[in-house]
Amino acid sequence: MDKKTIRFKIKRQDGPDASPYWEEFEIPWAPKHNVVSSLMEIRRNPVNIKGERVRPVVWDSNCMEEVCGACTMLINGFPRQACSTLVDSLPQPIVLEPLTKFPVVRDLQVDREKMFRALLQVKAWVDIDGSWDIHEGGPRISQKDWQKTYEFARCMTCGCCMEVCPQFHPGSSFIGPAPLGQVHKTIHNPTGRLQAEERLHAIMGDGGIT
Repeated sequence: MDKKTIRFKIKRQDGPDASPYWEEFEIPWAPKHNVVSSLMEIRRNPVNIKGERVRPVVWDSNCMEEVCGACTMLINGFPRQACSTLVDSLPQPIVLEPLTKFPVVRDLQVDREKMFRALLQVKAWVDIDGSWDIHEGGPRISQKDWQKTYEFARCMTCGCCMEVCPQFHPGSSFIGPAPLGQVHKTIHNPTGRLQAEERLHAIMGDGGIT
């Protein structure tokens, strides 16, 4: 294989009920290519290694800064953000697959609705209704609680933790680790703690930890 090219092996699926299949592509090498920029290159000229012009590959992306989580997919078997994964760090062919714990919409695009519904179920946010003066009069989070919750505050609902959780799968009602992490974060917030009982009831119900 020419060292100045990048080869991809992509698991494709034409729709939710279609059978998956593999297709390979090769694009010219360029410095600092990440997986998303490579997929954009394939989209510009969707010709596979057999020389056949095919339908462009479908995937999700948005922020391009590893903030939104939309571009998460399996890259060489590991769930990662495609926007921050540099192709030079990967062995070839680079294998791209959709996340396996969510329904496939098309190609590398999946439907994360189950995760978002679970976040609604546990009320994974802190209500601020205008009664607090945020800058002066509102309750302040302690340094101890801040340290407990910081990692969960970085969650971008990408689905990586759901993908690797053995208890979360299409045949299970378990809500998964992402919503549980957000419950942990909110009940350690001085305002969120006011609704701790409501959130704990949510995770003790259907799909929760009991």
